[in-house]
Amino acid sequence: MNFIEALILAIIQGLTEWLPISSSGHLALLKQLFGIEASISFYVMLHLGTLIAVIYFLREEMKRLFKFDGEAKRIFAYIIIASFPIFLLGFLFKNFFESLFSNSINLALAFILNGLILYTTKFFKKRKKLNLSDSILIGIAQALSLIPGISRSGITISTAISRGIDKKTAYKFSFLLSVVAILGASLIKFSEIDFSQEPLWIVFVGILSSAFFGYIGLKSVVKFIFSNEFYKFAYYCWFLGLLILLLSF
Repeated sequence: MNFIEALILAIIQGLTEWLPISSSGHLALLKQLFGIEASISFYVMLHLGTLIAVIYFLREEMKRLFKFDGEAKRIFAYIIIASFPIFLLGFLFKNFFESLFSNSINLALAFILNGLILYTTKFFKKRKKLNLSDSILIGIAQALSLIPGISRSGITISTAISRGIDKKTAYKFSFLLSVVAILGASLIKFSEIDFSQEPLWIVFVGILSSAFFGYIGLKSVVKFIFSNEFYKFAYYCWFLGLLILLLSF
């Protein structure tokens, strides 16, 4: 992997981790179409970059969360409960989900499904406060993002909005969930890290680039949510899904 390939991977990871268009799907697509891929170590570091971005983005929210007052304890409990499905499913069906990365038809169908999920947000309005049943359903939805082409931020925010959760709470809860998911996945992969596979300066560039573009992605997706245009990402997902299907035949 050369510098340009490393930078492409970092930019794609940074932006698509938060834009609701699936980072795993885009990384799988880069591998299938252009042969661009990296070691597990490098991917873990890219996720570290996006983790830095979201922690900085939610710094005030996280400060409030760690006060452990009544509301903070409630949200913290919901985050733990909602995080359980993705870790359970990922542990039990790890090989199955990894096999999906090499199947272009499955990738295309997942992008199309992701678009359908995003499009549903056009029809829902805020109604209520986040509760336990909401957090459970959002957690189950997040587990489906193990499928390449299904966006974690996309499906969790869409599920929250479809449950009538106000937009601000929807994206904050989604991003807080991602902190646990990314941190947990990185720790699971920690034993496989081997920095001898890429020069450390390329790894460092990858972390900085994914953090920088991750922050841009975070700011962008929030703007789309509050401008009631979140559903428009569906058009991109449908286009990409159909394009992959055409290229597969």
